[in-house]
Amino acid sequence: MASKKNSRSKEEQEEFEKINSLQEMIATAERTITSAKQMLHQIQDANGIQKPTAASHSTSDGQVILGTFDGQIMIGDDGKQYPVPANYASKSKLVEGDMLKLTITNDGDFVYKQVGPAERKFLIGVVKQDERGNLVVKTDDKTYKVLLAAATYFKIELGDEVTVVIPRDGDAVWSAIENVVRKAAELLTPPAPQKIVPAKQDLKETNEDKEPAERPSAIEKLEKEIEEERKNDIRKESVVDEWIPDIEALKKEAGHPVAAETEEK
Repeated sequence: MASKKNSRSKEEQEEFEKINSLQEMIATAERTITSAKQMLHQIQDANGIQKPTAASHSTSDGQVILGTFDGQIMIGDDGKQYPVPANYASKSKLVEGDMLKLTITNDGDFVYKQVGPAERKFLIGVVKQDERGNLVVKTDDKTYKVLLAAATYFKIELGDEVTVVIPRDGDAVWSAIENVVRKAAELLTPPAPQKIVPAKQDLKETNEDKEPAERPSAIEKLEKEIEEERKNDIRKESVVDEWIPDIEALKKEAGHPVAAETEEK
């Protein structure tokens, strides 16, 4: 029984020490924050810098809160986290660092407005899937997360080539989809071969569906020349044959006058 009591008291002592350590850490953090605020006010007063407005204030329309978008939610200037509708973030193409104004109406509605857009830059990447099955965009430099609502809005699929928006400065984790450049099917399908169209002067000699004739080889040229020579030889022989009867007639006509003179003598 004594051993059980000793063990319990030891566990309770350890828990008590943990609680004391956490309380000291919180107290130290609070003192640090207080000192930082005092130093900030002193610097602002010394340089005549206007103090920022309160992170939260009430109006007739409701409570107004300023904050910064972190890729998924808004971190209020009051240190609290506020959910940002994914559809609004996707359609507005919000990026990390954008300043937002949240108005919580008297009816409890959350109305966001972008009041300070961060400087942006655009990148091209390919849609991939991480180890958890989430869609990401892989660029030449880095892989960025994207909101599921943005993937649904643009109907992106694995392998699609897209344009994303990220803050110009800083190391971002999230990106906003700007547009789809090419679908995966277009990237995988080879381009169709172009049809060779003959020149206008060749259209009369060739049919539209036929391709232009290939150049003859050296052997084909030689055979064609031999054939032409043969045709020329045949033409020469036919000309000679046509002239033979005429030559014979001329010979006879030339011989008749001589014969007549001999008879008279």
